[in-house]
Amino acid sequence: MNGVRTGYPLLFAILTLLNLPFSSGCNAPKDHLKVFNTHFETSNYENSALFAQKKIGKRKNPKGEDLLWAVQLGTVERIRQDYQKSTECFDKAEEMLKYYDEQSKIGDIIGSTVASDNVIPYRGEEYDGIMINTYKALNFMAEGKMDLARVEFNRAIDRQRRAKEKFSKEINKLRSELEQKQQQNKFSKSNVENPKTRELLAQKYPNLYNFEVYPDFVNPFATYLAGIYFNLVGDHSKAVYLLRESYGMVGNNAYMLEDLTITEGILNGEGQLENTVWLIFENGLGPVKKEFRLDIPLFIATNKVKYVGIALPKLEFRNKAYPYLVAKVDGKSYKTCLVSNMDRVIQTEFSKDFKGILTRAIISATAKAVAQYALEEQGSSIASIASIAVAAYSFASTAADVRIWTALPKDFQIARFPKPKNGKLKIIPPGHIPLDIDIPRCNNAIVYVRITTNQAVPVYEVIAF
Repeated sequence: MNGVRTGYPLLFAILTLLNLPFSSGCNAPKDHLKVFNTHFETSNYENSALFAQKKIGKRKNPKGEDLLWAVQLGTVERIRQDYQKSTECFDKAEEMLKYYDEQSKIGDIIGSTVASDNVIPYRGEEYDGIMINTYKALNFMAEGKMDLARVEFNRAIDRQRRAKEKFSKEINKLRSELEQKQQQNKFSKSNVENPKTRELLAQKYPNLYNFEVYPDFVNPFATYLAGIYFNLVGDHSKAVYLLRESYGMVGNNAYMLEDLTITEGILNGEGQLENTVWLIFENGLGPVKKEFRLDIPLFIATNKVKYVGIALPKLEFRNKAYPYLVAKVDGKSYKTCLVSNMDRVIQTEFSKDFKGILTRAIISATAKAVAQYALEEQGSSIASIASIAVAAYSFASTAADVRIWTALPKDFQIARFPKPKNGKLKIIPPGHIPLDIDIPRCNNAIVYVRITTNQAVPVYEVIAF
């Protein structure tokens, strides 16, 4: 009778574990992003928008990937120049960010160490929030709503100011929760700190920390564009501060130095800002995340443990559309220069998150391995079956979180030059058909060009001041 009593919970465990991978859909977010990216990379913005729209839930509070698809859709609608719809999407995304900021992460941490990080709702990154406000500001500028653009630029700059402090608090909280999980399983701490795991990781992902970082959570493009905006609306003291900060991050950009020098002169009563055009080039495709697997050495190593692998995300960088654009103005040429590398912006934050990702993955793998080992040690046939079920669940639930805002560009470039006398501006992608743009009667203008790939039709807008 005792054997029967023991069998029922084990059978229940088997059925529960076998059901979990199917109920979670393995790694549906990865498959969904693949479909969206295919549409987006081929400039099929209509299908990109339709696909993203279907992935956003209608519930009151966000879950799953609602936030991710809201920012994807907002970006697509901005490219399609439906500024109102784009701003509505970004408004929803900002509300979701606020909701998640107010929620506790404790339950999510526990869930991710049982299964994987995919069970956690997509909460957004710091650069997500900064770009949401920056894109909203651009939308309002395109619509001539300059006061609303001011609000969004202020929010973007404030996010950058608060991000470092916020990240430090979250890291401390996560560390505390993970330490509690490690104490519950005596093997976890040893496995997390095993130097052999670090060696294997360095072999598999040698470029994890091999890049030049920007200051914590600061996007030079958001700062620079805010500086240009405040300059154009007459707030020159704020413009100088922002232009100085962005130039200090980027350096070696003659256009940014010219902006700073001229604005400092205006602030000192020397001259004024007029007859200037800024060309902003939103270039290529930002990174995606790919999954890679790592077989880790556990301190409970035994041939009775059938699977001890972990799955981790890895940034994969995509291509520029063009190395630069050339603006032809009244017989002179102006080549765009880099102001912000989004690969670096994203990699800066990803590298800070990675330790927590790795720790959770190891704790999860350790817990599953311990469960396998404990069942095998019982020696009964039903325990052996349960061990196989645990191994199957371990494999099926070992999936990396590859969710990321894939509609972002690879980099932002800028050029500045005198307004063409005849109002005709020619923009030339190297080796491709020129783009002819009319500049309306105005004091100054921003020409904003988005090109996702070298096969894509350029999308542009002219914002007059």
